[in-house]
Amino acid sequence: MLASGVFDLLHLGHIKFLEAAKKEGGKGAKLFVVVARDRTVEKTKGRKPIIPEKQRCELINALKVVDKALLGYEKLDILEIINKIKPSVIALGYDQRTMEKKVQEYVKNKGIKIKIVRIGKLGKDDLDSSSMILRKIIETF
Repeated sequence: MLASGVFDLLHLGHIKFLEAAKKEGGKGAKLFVVVARDRTVEKTKGRKPIIPEKQRCELINALKVVDKALLGYEKLDILEIINKIKPSVIALGYDQRTMEKKVQEYVKNKGIKIKIVRIGKLGKDDLDSSSMILRKIIETF
């Protein structure tokens, strides 16, 4: 079972995503989580994360739902991670559309049997995304 993300400003939405991802793996599934590198975040989002990559990885690793967290590759290649971990299921978040196409194409071309599941947005809490938390901090202070 493989999931990935930035996980900057860890919040309830992240926890719900990881719990849903592990559930998709079935009974006894091991959840491996790839934490995006700072450079990767800067390239894709146009800004550095607030929490440095090593700390974000440690935070994710400390969650009981996660069996192993690891930092992603510098060049943003999920395919290298798939080759390394060889998951039977990959969980993608509601906002990971670009990655889905890349993974589907790779799996099809290689003839690999990997189930790709989309985890929708979970919950409707006021602070269930990092951008909402940032906005709230700016408004408050």
